[in-house]
Amino acid sequence: MSVSGNDPGGALQPVPAGVESLPPRPHPEGSGTRTAAHLVSAGGDLFLREHHMIAASSIRRIAATVLAAGAVVGAVAVPASADGGRHHQRPQVEISRVQADSPGRDDRSIRSVNGEWVEITNTTRHAVNLKGWTLRDEDGNRYRFKDVRLGGRDTIRIHTGHGRDTRTDLFQDRNDHVWDNRSDTATLRNDRGRVVDTESWGRRHR
Repeated sequence: MSVSGNDPGGALQPVPAGVESLPPRPHPEGSGTRTAAHLVSAGGDLFLREHHMIAASSIRRIAATVLAAGAVVGAVAVPASADGGRHHQRPQVEISRVQADSPGRDDRSIRSVNGEWVEITNTTRHAVNLKGWTLRDEDGNRYRFKDVRLGGRDTIRIHTGHGRDTRTDLFQDRNDHVWDNRSDTATLRNDRGRVVDTESWGRRHR
């Protein structure tokens, strides 16, 4: 004879022979007691959440680093155009040479006056029409180009005196010298009046 459980009155009740004791009933779900499986599942969810939070934080740090690097590159690139794009590029048409002091005596002869000149060079491969362009000195003496086509890589020489214009030589048709031997500035402007190039010489321009 075996003894089974407590009766309502607290006395032990005998168990008939041949009858086995029933195992204790498991706690139902939601009764407040969590099984090991529940604990493992909850722990897995917590691990995944923490993993996602760490990954998101890492992505934010990487993005911030990339943005900071971009800002540094932009700051470094600024000085290249800090002067508004005027970084002294070679003009398409430039004053390439000046001979202000005519060889020999300045006797106002045609040879002497034509001995002073300014050369203009087209630095591009394309022809440029110089019609309406001007060349002047500091005193305001100005020469206006006629319908002159300056080929690519070509140079033309503008003499001060009289002569017959050709593809390589032009003449201002003046009777006296224009360019100051000691100090002066030659200024070339296009047909819109914009300065294309200047060339200065002498003590005042050092």
